[in-house]
Amino acid sequence: MTTYFFRAIAPDGKVRTGSLTGETDKFVARELRRQGLTPVYVGVDQKKGLELKLPWGGGGKRRDVLFFTQELSTLLNSGVPIDRSLSITSELTERAAFKQVIADILRVLKGGKSFADSLATYPAYFSELYVNMVRAGEASGSLATIFERLSEFEKSRDDLRSYIIGAMIYPALLACVGVGSILILLNFVVPRFASVFNDSRMKVPLPTQIMLEASKIVQSWWWVAALALIIFFLAFRSYTSTAEGRLWWDRARLRIPLLGDALLKAETSRFARAMSTLVGNSVPLVQSLSISAGILNNKYVSGALGEVSQGVKRGEGIAGPMRKAKVFPPLAAHLLTVGEETGKLDQMFARMAEIYENDTRSAIKRFTALFEPLVILTMGIVVGGLILSMLLAITGINDVSM
Repeated sequence: MTTYFFRAIAPDGKVRTGSLTGETDKFVARELRRQGLTPVYVGVDQKKGLELKLPWGGGGKRRDVLFFTQELSTLLNSGVPIDRSLSITSELTERAAFKQVIADILRVLKGGKSFADSLATYPAYFSELYVNMVRAGEASGSLATIFERLSEFEKSRDDLRSYIIGAMIYPALLACVGVGSILILLNFVVPRFASVFNDSRMKVPLPTQIMLEASKIVQSWWWVAALALIIFFLAFRSYTSTAEGRLWWDRARLRIPLLGDALLKAETSRFARAMSTLVGNSVPLVQSLSISAGILNNKYVSGALGEVSQGVKRGEGIAGPMRKAKVFPPLAAHLLTVGEETGKLDQMFARMAEIYENDTRSAIKRFTALFEPLVILTMGIVVGGLILSMLLAITGINDVSM
């Protein structure tokens, strides 16, 4: 038996916290419902059970939406009315800005608009996919089921994004440390070492001379390099903010060895997860493609979906146009062919999402497995070359003194 801490909503709307002993968290959740409580959190983490905080503390808009979706899914599936669910979710939200967002949504809802239209007043938080899913749930009377699916969708998307960011932090940090170490050596260490040769008539070895010249260039022209980098960065940002520039950059990113493959698979998994959620809730295929294209980060890939949509309108199905687009991995079209033949397109999209989420993780692992030793090797060669140049000079001084 394990002690589980819980946070639950009482019939009077108040939040209750405490602990119960049970075999599993599901057993404890059932016991809470039997007592007339609506469980919001059941787990072994006492801090989460006893404090009204976002489970991941802080967050950003995506984490706010994930928290909002998970809480509404729990409450709606427990039979709590939508207006009361929104009030409870607002009370559980720690971030003041998002608390105000929920309050405004509730106000618009009570003003007579549908829940989907209320969410649409905050497009920065709720995407077109999210709003259309809620609209489909309201029309079919299955809002609780829709939020359960949206919760799974937002959680899987957030997990994949967090994995990619987490995997790339160390290589990026390693590269920054390497460049910083080399600049410190050339800017501070080498100049002090060079002072030894100022009054000396000895012939400086070629490697040492190259090192000293590099140090002088860094000391004298570092500001030019910094200014050039800033100008390049601003020009690059300005160009990629245009439609033409963004399309060029998104296409170029897909051609980066190893990393481009990971980015394409990540976009494919995001597309497939969205399509699975939409098609599974009877949203028309053409509309689903349009909505899914809108949530993709890569404009080159989302542009290809426009061609796929045109093929669907011509009655060609979805697998054939995807194969003709020559953007998505070949396996995607084969899976969708099977989905069309069996009439289980939503299930095949879900399977496709799982496959490419796993493939994305594998591709990121391959990239970091190659990038990390490459950075270390480059650092070793450069720093080793600097040290060797110093040793050659020191050896030359000793020979002269002898």
